[in-house]
Amino acid sequence: HFELVSEQDLQAAQSSLLAEIRPEVDSLLSRVANYLDKLERREQSLIAKCELQEGRLSQGGSTSSMGNTTSRTTTSGSNALEELKMKQLRQKKERLSYAVGRLEMQASQRERQLRKSMAAQ
Repeated sequence: HFELVSEQDLQAAQSSLLAEIRPEVDSLLSRVANYLDKLERREQSLIAKCELQEGRLSQGGSTSSMGNTTSRTTTSGSNALEELKMKQLRQKKERLSYAVGRLEMQASQRERQLRKSMAAQ
C-alpha cells in the first residue's frame, strides 16, 4: 500500500517547492521590514514632535509671564512694540528650529533607506 519514492525524486520535489516558495517568503519579509522601518520612523517623528510641543509649552508659559511682567513696567508704546517684535522673532526662531529638526530627521531617514537599499543589492 505504500509507494517508494527515490531519493532523487524527493530532492527534486523539495528543491522545486523551495524555488517556488522562497521568492514569496523573501517578498513578504522585505515588506515586513519596510513596514517596521516605517513604523520606527513614525515613532521617532512622534517622539520628536512630542518633545518639541513640550518645549513650546514650557517656553510659552515662561515667555508669557515674562511678557506680562515687562509690559506692566513699560510706559512707552515703543517698548511695547519692541517687546511684540521680540516675541514674534522668538516664535519664528522656534518654528525655524522645528523645521530644521524635521528636515534633519528626514535626511537621516533617507540616508538610512539609501544604506539599506545599497546593502540589499
